[in-house]
Amino acid sequence: MIRFNQLSIRRGTKLLLQPVDWTIYAGQRIGLTGANGSGKSSLFALLLGQLAADGGEIEIGGQPVFSHVAQEMPAGNESALDFVVAGDTELHAIQQQLQTAEAADDGMEIAHLHEALNKIDAWSAPSRAGRMLAGLGFSTAEQQQAVRDFSGGWRMRLNLARALMCRSDVLLLDEPTNHLDLDAVIWLESWLKTYPGTLLLISHDRDFLDSAIEYIAHIENQTLTVYTGNYSAFEDVRAERLMQQQAAYTQQQKKVAHLQSFVDRFRAKASKARQAQSRIKALAKLERVQAVQQSSPFQFSFRKPDSCPNPLVTLAHIRAGYGKKTVFPDVSLSVGPGDRIALLGPNGAGKSTLVKSLAGEIPLLDGERATGAGLRIGYFAQHHVDHLQADETPMAQLQRIAPNIMEREARGFLGTFGFSGSRVFEPVKIFSGGEKSRLALALIIWQKPNLLLLDEPTNHLDMEMRNALSLALQEYEGALILVSHDRFLVRTTVDQLMLVAHGELQAFHGDLTEYEKWLIAFRRETENAARTDKPGKVFAASPRQQAQTIKKLENRIKKLQTSLENIETQLADTRMYEFNHKETLDKLLAERDTIQTELTTTEETWLAACEKI
Repeated sequence: MIRFNQLSIRRGTKLLLQPVDWTIYAGQRIGLTGANGSGKSSLFALLLGQLAADGGEIEIGGQPVFSHVAQEMPAGNESALDFVVAGDTELHAIQQQLQTAEAADDGMEIAHLHEALNKIDAWSAPSRAGRMLAGLGFSTAEQQQAVRDFSGGWRMRLNLARALMCRSDVLLLDEPTNHLDLDAVIWLESWLKTYPGTLLLISHDRDFLDSAIEYIAHIENQTLTVYTGNYSAFEDVRAERLMQQQAAYTQQQKKVAHLQSFVDRFRAKASKARQAQSRIKALAKLERVQAVQQSSPFQFSFRKPDSCPNPLVTLAHIRAGYGKKTVFPDVSLSVGPGDRIALLGPNGAGKSTLVKSLAGEIPLLDGERATGAGLRIGYFAQHHVDHLQADETPMAQLQRIAPNIMEREARGFLGTFGFSGSRVFEPVKIFSGGEKSRLALALIIWQKPNLLLLDEPTNHLDMEMRNALSLALQEYEGALILVSHDRFLVRTTVDQLMLVAHGELQAFHGDLTEYEKWLIAFRRETENAARTDKPGKVFAASPRQQAQTIKKLENRIKKLQTSLENIETQLADTRMYEFNHKETLDKLLAERDTIQTELTTTEETWLAACEKI
């Protein structure tokens, strides 16, 4: 249990939280929401001991293990798998103690430590880490690559996997989906549903919050309010409260006006002085209801394109890829003015490659790319955000693409994206990731594109900006090709889903819920294919062959279970942990690890075969 008693937090001179009383109970799953800068990340820093409270106190019952995603970029020589396994801090600590005991030739301590390793199922740690990495998009080969060889976004995925690997009591996740694609987000949702500890989650992804949490702790006006239910339920309750607050404010203003009118008319009259003074006191004691404020600073729209040729761009039997690696052997696509398409597909299938091919950013290996007269592409991708002129201001970057724009007009336009006052003259290098993304979108919108290619546009954007982008895209008059892990944005802005998989592009006849089911089946088939010399054998066989395969798998499972029981019986003998049996012990432990891994794999293959029948 974690309890905040009259807690207040400041960052510099800015008050983030006024005295707050809040109790977090073990096992609760809480989404922490509020505008950027409201104090969400500061609360995490407080729990991790990285920040001191300005007032009040925090009580933490017991000695819970906290886990969070490190912000520092790892750059070591160890493999991705080893880096993630090291996140199991309890396992690491026992292994360190075991090394010390072995060096001291302490047989009794060695026995105790081996029992401790057995208790936490230490032998399954590599396979557990491997499954996490696979869920987050790392192939088997990539799991053996050195951490330093990955890009920044993939290293952040490694940090996330390492945090999940920890046997924590409290898990703190701050925008964990920022560097993930949709299939990794879906996997993370599934993993979090089985997490047994207390979850505190900061996210601007509505669907992710709805799936992962049961309470919302919302920070607004230096106050924290807890709501029961997921994010959708919170929005409904909050909207009702705001309407009630506005109605109460309107009613109170009428009452104040009436009292003030009486005071103004009769204050100077002796016969009415007592009544006037009474109303003055009533006005002074009145607890004022605050008017509902418009909290979103983002209210922009896309400028109407000058023209919309038909088709805008056509890919005819293209072969696309990088160097000797072919991602698409033969793909065709024609994009017309009214097309609004979301690209779906597993990690690494080629969604971004297809978008780059449409944008003309990569040379085609074969085939033809044809463009309509007057095509104007607005292409948003994270690498474009990173290439903004760091030393220039938003005003300077807008004036470069609009040299004749007046300062007043430029200020007004940038203001709709949250850049107001002196912010328009501050260098981009001091901006947050969300501010850079907003500026990149603003520069695209000003150029009146008739084809928008958006590759993960919501990374680092808060809820208000995501809402504004969704509304603006709904009114946009050009064509849209979207790749996004934000299912709310996909549902509200496109009317056609296309699937990228196995080097092919085809229409997906279903909704996002059906895509999630397809993705689970795709993963299972891919995993099973990787475990057999003949990929897809179980799925391609006849019903009779499948039944025979299942029977063989069941027999194998029985043999493995028997072998495992025999080893466990031997390991239960305390004499096995004496020093002169060390070689035999190590052999048994290694054999048990091998059998457990094979048993898990065989059971999963058996389950997949049964489900197929």
